[in-house]
Amino acid sequence: MRFRNAYFITGTAYAGKSTMINLLAAKYDGILCEENYHDRFFPAPDKQEYPNLQYTRELTDWHDFIRRTPDEYESWISGTSKECERLELQILEELDRQDKPIFVDTNISVETLKTAAAPGHVLIMLTDPQISVNRFFERPDREKQFLYRLILDEPDPEAALENFRQCLMRINTPEKYDSFLHCGFPVLIRDDARTVEQTLALIEQAFGLA
Repeated sequence: MRFRNAYFITGTAYAGKSTMINLLAAKYDGILCEENYHDRFFPAPDKQEYPNLQYTRELTDWHDFIRRTPDEYESWISGTSKECERLELQILEELDRQDKPIFVDTNISVETLKTAAAPGHVLIMLTDPQISVNRFFERPDREKQFLYRLILDEPDPEAALENFRQCLMRINTPEKYDSFLHCGFPVLIRDDARTVEQTLALIEQAFGLA
């Protein structure tokens, strides 16, 4: 099915997706589906069906989260994205019936979006992969600062930080950047010379909202 009321933003980390989704939902009195919004609708998905989503819910020591190898981290991210996509499609099927604009910071793959999204309702936002890695802990959100404190609490914080950087590099590769860049949807590359308002105007134009 196609979601006629949903507007999707996907892409790389630190590209401004969350900021834009919030601004769009507020301006157009829309439904906000920000990062991990499936938690609001499925607070406890089935462990057997969604093992990657349940992983963090069942951790007894969060230090284990940051101690994973890059291979383990990449595998978990990949599995989580696939599970999130399944939940998102269920959620959006219900939300789309409300006949209100829905603004989604999405985990849904570009391949699925090509058939699920209405024409002109997908935008890719990108930033340099190195920025996504090097500025990860500059974000003020609670989850990232929690992870940073865990790293500093490790016996060898410098080694722990380097390991986590390697994990981030594994999921923020130039190859993944290029796959987004050439996927066929409109692309907006982060430019710190633009104001937030200018970026919002470009997205409105891309979505046909302006």
